[in-house]
Amino acid sequence: LDAEGLPHDGFDIALNDELHHIDLKGLTGGKRVTIYGQTEVTRDLMDQREADGAPTIYDAAHVTPRDFSRDHPWISYEKDGRTHRLDADFIIGCDGFHGASRKAVPPKAIETFERVYPFGWLGLLADVPPARDELVYGKHARGFTLCSMRSKTRSRYYLQVPLTDQVENWSDDAFWDELRRRLPEQVAAAVVTGPSFEKSIAPLRSFVAEPMRFGRLFLAGDAAHIVPPTGAKGLNLAASDIRYLFDGLREHYAEKSSAGLAAYSDRALARIWKAERFSWWMTTMLHTFPDHIADVNRGIVWAKAHAHEYGGDASFVAVSGNSAGGHLAALAGLTWDDPAFKPGFETADTRVQAAVTFYGVYDLTNRFDHWPNRGIQGLIERTLMKARRADDPERFEAASPIARVRPD
Repeated sequence: LDAEGLPHDGFDIALNDELHHIDLKGLTGGKRVTIYGQTEVTRDLMDQREADGAPTIYDAAHVTPRDFSRDHPWISYEKDGRTHRLDADFIIGCDGFHGASRKAVPPKAIETFERVYPFGWLGLLADVPPARDELVYGKHARGFTLCSMRSKTRSRYYLQVPLTDQVENWSDDAFWDELRRRLPEQVAAAVVTGPSFEKSIAPLRSFVAEPMRFGRLFLAGDAAHIVPPTGAKGLNLAASDIRYLFDGLREHYAEKSSAGLAAYSDRALARIWKAERFSWWMTTMLHTFPDHIADVNRGIVWAKAHAHEYGGDASFVAVSGNSAGGHLAALAGLTWDDPAFKPGFETADTRVQAAVTFYGVYDLTNRFDHWPNRGIQGLIERTLMKARRADDPERFEAASPIARVRPD
């Protein structure tokens, strides 16, 4: 990290064709960030563990934490055709979002909160020099971009794409062309192209599980929380979890005090929720429609699932709203079969039996020139669509309820 990390004093935000520099060092009293790949952090830690002679078990299958509600927890796993048992004082579940630790917790003992965003990041990794010395976050009518790097000779670029998109749809040339199309001219001109050696689409989600302690089992890192990468908080949060656990374990063994471990969950979650909100804010600020209608559809799904708990009838769901709410209610009533508006729950039933709207905005393109003043267009562009209508008329059309009316 000290030898190969790239210290940065700030980053740039590209808003359409303008570039704005954020001086982190100047705004924080001298603090800097360091660019260093997470895979390199993992490799460094495993190399150090091997140098220390500490055992590491690779390729274990069917890992299961057991008896963590009692005083003597243990882990079972299979390796080389045999079942093994590992006894412990405590189990720290750092096994990621899909790991065994959180799954071992009884459902009634844990509460989860999740938001799946209606877009993904198409990422490309290539051995080419970065376009700029520091990161560039880009907001454009065609979608978000991120110009990042792993080193001075290896670059990582991202494009916002629909969740329904496929990597196979993107040749290297198509990726580079779209990237430069979304960047200001001075940045686009500095992009060095080349063959990619990695390309993938990553969905974005916010996720929190709480509490983070269950007897002698502690969750940490992605096992307990996920943030969209826009805010660059994922690894920082995981490291913070481990620091809190280290403090608690040191107190337990050195001072015979359980106070640190008892406070772990509350202490970690206080920081996690702040980072979750920041990452959500930055993601929604820089990305584009249709996040608002996706939220409405999530609400409809929840209402249908829980209506019986409040004496309601899930077979008759109505939506209503006025002004901006009128736009959303109309759009919800007309787009129940559009999977693009239901990211992560595309097959869920979001049909409503009635949509009652009052003085809503039903035509975002103003095709009939009926808006009372031009200020409405600017408001819609800034706060709803986060893009200029002239730059992306197709998306404004897709968000217009009037364009969704059908004979059926």
